[in-house]
Amino acid sequence: MKKDDNHIKELCGLFARLETEAQAEIFLQDLLTSHEITQVAERWQIVKRLVAGMPQRKISEELGISIEKVTRGAKALKSSKGGFKMFLQ
Repeated sequence: MKKDDNHIKELCGLFARLETEAQAEIFLQDLLTSHEITQVAERWQIVKRLVAGMPQRKISEELGISIEKVTRGAKALKSSKGGFKMFLQ
């Protein structure tokens, strides 16, 4: 196992220990910049809309983001390992 794999595993363990939305918010604010948090939240909004069948151009317009960002979100959804699905059910 690579060192980076251990770091990712440790980070995943930390997320798994969070018990409330408030804890998650505080942890994200400490861990990420506000821009990074916004980007992650935006990706989630893109994925939700794609799964609901919304066209990429409509998502771009609705969220006020570039079509390229929506396309990257679509690629992430296509290559998903099942993580999105756990929260979309």
